[in-house]
Amino acid sequence: MTAAQSPEPGARQQLPARRRFLVPAAILAVTALLIGAVLWTRPGEEQSGGMPAESIAQEQALPHPSEVALPDLSNAETRDAADPLAEGPVDAPVAMVVFTDYQCPYCARWTHETLPELREYVDRGELRIEWRDVNVYGEDSVRAARASLAAAMQGRHSDYQQALFEDGEIRSTAQLDEQALIDLAEELGLDIGQFTEDLRSEEVARTIADHAAQGVELGAVTTPSFVIGGAPSVGAQPTAHFVAQIDEALEKAGP
Repeated sequence: MTAAQSPEPGARQQLPARRRFLVPAAILAVTALLIGAVLWTRPGEEQSGGMPAESIAQEQALPHPSEVALPDLSNAETRDAADPLAEGPVDAPVAMVVFTDYQCPYCARWTHETLPELREYVDRGELRIEWRDVNVYGEDSVRAARASLAAAMQGRHSDYQQALFEDGEIRSTAQLDEQALIDLAEELGLDIGQFTEDLRSEEVARTIADHAAQGVELGAVTTPSFVIGGAPSVGAQPTAHFVAQIDEALEKAGP
């Protein structure tokens, strides 16, 4: 499937075969390292004690992010042509794995404000985006992730995701119960019988659990988190940050 192509609305995709994501245990330390990086990159903000973040970082002898050799997390990419939660060509020069949660307000804001600009890279065939729900907020998040995957199996992931994050806002708990998620699918014109069956299926449940486990193994305990061209990034940072990181990855990938 190319960046410009998507399955017909009624077409149901099969889930790819389950795979185990093997990640070195040392990568679990990346999150702590990135928290230090955030302190360095926000020198104007103050913590609850009133001390500037940069001063805290310096007092704790945290290295500057530019001095830290981050691990290559390219193995987070599946590059699976059968993945219904991916958009963009399998052989795109750069892949971005997005770890998100449907109850995360920062994920909603990032999806609304930043994602549209990044999809320009997808449309040009330069970027592949692979979505992984880590569901750190609990059962409502798990249910929404399963519904999103059920929609994706009919080729409607982006439409359903946009509806769940409408106007950059998250839905209330009541709007994430099973019937509300089914009603949303009906509003979008999905095959409701197939959607409901997939939503409740063990196959979908296993896939969502596997994706959440992958996020934990990578240390993606904060949402949204990203792996862009193998490099980790945490938080709904300004759009320019992601554009710069993708441009750098494209430059490294070459023509």
